[in-house]
Amino acid sequence: MTRTIRGHLPAPLARTAGAVRRRLRGLRYSYAQLPAFPPVATTPVRMLVGPTNSAGQGHAWAQAAKTLPDVDAVSFALHRKGQFAFKSDYGVPLAWFGQPRWQRAQQQYVIENSTHVMVESLRPLFGARGYSDAAADIEAMRDKGIDVSLLFHGSDIRLPSRHAKRERWSPFTPGDELTERLEPQARRHAELVESLQLPVFVSTVDLLEDVPDATWLPVAIDPAPWQQSSRPLFAGPKPVVAHVPSNAKLKGTQEIDEVLTRLHDSGRIEYRRITGVPHERMPSVIGDADIVVDQLRIGLYGVAAAEALAAGRIVVSYVGDAVRHRVRSLAGREVPIVEADPDTLGDVVDGLVADRDAAAEEAAAGPGFVAELHDGRRSAEVLRSWLIPKETL
Repeated sequence: MTRTIRGHLPAPLARTAGAVRRRLRGLRYSYAQLPAFPPVATTPVRMLVGPTNSAGQGHAWAQAAKTLPDVDAVSFALHRKGQFAFKSDYGVPLAWFGQPRWQRAQQQYVIENSTHVMVESLRPLFGARGYSDAAADIEAMRDKGIDVSLLFHGSDIRLPSRHAKRERWSPFTPGDELTERLEPQARRHAELVESLQLPVFVSTVDLLEDVPDATWLPVAIDPAPWQQSSRPLFAGPKPVVAHVPSNAKLKGTQEIDEVLTRLHDSGRIEYRRITGVPHERMPSVIGDADIVVDQLRIGLYGVAAAEALAAGRIVVSYVGDAVRHRVRSLAGREVPIVEADPDTLGDVVDGLVADRDAAAEEAAAGPGFVAELHDGRRSAEVLRSWLIPKETL
C-alpha cells in the first residue's frame, strides 16, 4: 500500500517519503550493536568498492586488486530482500542503510581507512540520506584526499535511445516502462560523469559506446567451480539447452522460450529454463547443460556468459560485430560465443545439435578465453593503472 502511494508522488517527494520510512524503520537499531566492519589493513593502498556488488563483481574486483603489491581491498554491498546474495566483505540490510548511526559509522570507516574508492553505479555509499546518487558522498571523500573512481555495469549508464538507434534487436522502445525509467537515469549519470571528471570503468565493452573515455574492467570469475562441475558434452540422451532469464526483457527471454520450447516439443532437445537457483548451485546446473543461450537483445557478453564459457559449454548469444571487434582490438582474442538473434536462434541450435563435433570445438575455446581475460588477472592489471601510479623520473 505504502509503495503504491509513493508511486503516485512526484519523484522528489517519493524519495523523501522513502527516506523517512527507512529511517523510522531503522530506529529499532539505534541502540543495537552496529554490524562489524572489516579490519583495517596497513598496506599503502587500501581500496573499497561498493555498494551494488552486481553479480558479485564488486567482490571479485576487490579480490583481484588484492593480488597487486602493497594493495588491500574490501567490498561493500547493500543487501536487499528477494535478491540472491553474492559474496562481499561486509554489507548491511536496507533498514541499516537508512539508519543515521550506521551512516555515520560507515562514513567514518570509509574516509579514515580508504585511499581509493570505486563507486558502483553512482549509488550512495554512506546510506540512504535522501540523495538519488553518490555525488555528495564523492565530494566528502575527495575533500579528504581519497582517490575516487566510477564503475558502471550496464543499465546504470546505457542510454536506451542510443542503444535503440544502433541495435536492431534493442529491447528499448519509446513509451515502454523500462525505457522511460532508464533513459533519465542514464542521462543524469552521464551528466555527472562529465562534471565529476573522475576515472571511469565499465564492466562490458559495449558500454564504451556510452562512455567513450572509460576503461574496460573485465568481469572476473573463479573458473574452478565451473570447470569441476561440468560433465562431458552431449553425454545424455538428448542435448540439454539451458537459459537463465535473470532479466527477461533485456535478454529476450520471450523469444528464447518460444524457439526452445518448440524444439523441445519436437523432441530435438531438452529445454531447461533455470529460475530460483542460488548462485552457489549454478555451476552444477550449467555444467549439466550442453548449450547455454544467454541473450538475444543487448549485444554484449557478461558474467553469465563467462561462467558458461568457463564450464566448457557451447554458449549462444547476440554479441554483435561491434563488441567482437572491440574485444579483438583490446585483447587480441576472438569471443568464442556462437552468434544468434531472434530470427536465427532456431537454425543455430539445430545446426549445433546436427554437427556436434563442430559445436564441441566452439566450446573448447571457452575455458582458455576466460582464463586469459576473466579469471581476475587482467582485471587486476587494469586496476593497477589507477591504484598504483607509475613512477616518474
